[in-house]
Amino acid sequence: MADIVNLNRFKKQKQRAEKAEKAEQNRAKFGQTKSQKDNTRSEKQKTERRLDQAKLAPSDKT
Repeated sequence: MADIVNLNRFKKQKQRAEKAEKAEQNRAKFGQTKSQKDNTRSEKQKTERRLDQAKLAPSDKT
């Protein structure tokens, strides 16, 4: 015969795993030093400028 399974235990394990995953994401998102944040910000700005420079201007001819 099959073993008796307590579904609450599996439910709680799943919740713990999801909570741990969310905590890991938050550590990566909010756990940066000021210099790391500045580096990330400057890299993002540099990428945006590079993309803006590559944009084609719309022509005035219609």
